[in-house]
Amino acid sequence: MKPLSIVTCILFIFCAFAHGQNGGKAEARRVVFKAGTSGTVLAGTLRNGEEMEYVFAARKGQTITLRNSATSMFDVRVFSEAFDVETEFDSSRELSVSLPETGDYMLFVRRKMVRTPIRSRFSVLVRIR
Repeated sequence: MKPLSIVTCILFIFCAFAHGQNGGKAEARRVVFKAGTSGTVLAGTLRNGEEMEYVFAARKGQTITLRNSATSMFDVRVFSEAFDVETEFDSSRELSVSLPETGDYMLFVRRKMVRTPIRSRFSVLVRIR
């Protein structure tokens, strides 16, 4: 193998590895309710400015209610481009949104930018009725 070919191969491998580390956007996590229940708790850990994305299914006329346990640290948002639903990121203790159509909707939990702690756990109660 020629020296230039070895350098080219190493460069290609390095670029592929570096690109893979940045990755794309993670796939949204599906919200699943246990049989016979209409609510669940979403929990995780986020750093400043990070978001966790979820997708949930609902029927026309249902209402999703989100109870945010740490309003000083996290915002929540509901979105569906297909059904023209979009809330702003909301910091209130409870957010309720009426859902206009049957289908999938997105739910976002975002970590606010604060001095300390830079990383913290969230807990959001999700109810659909």
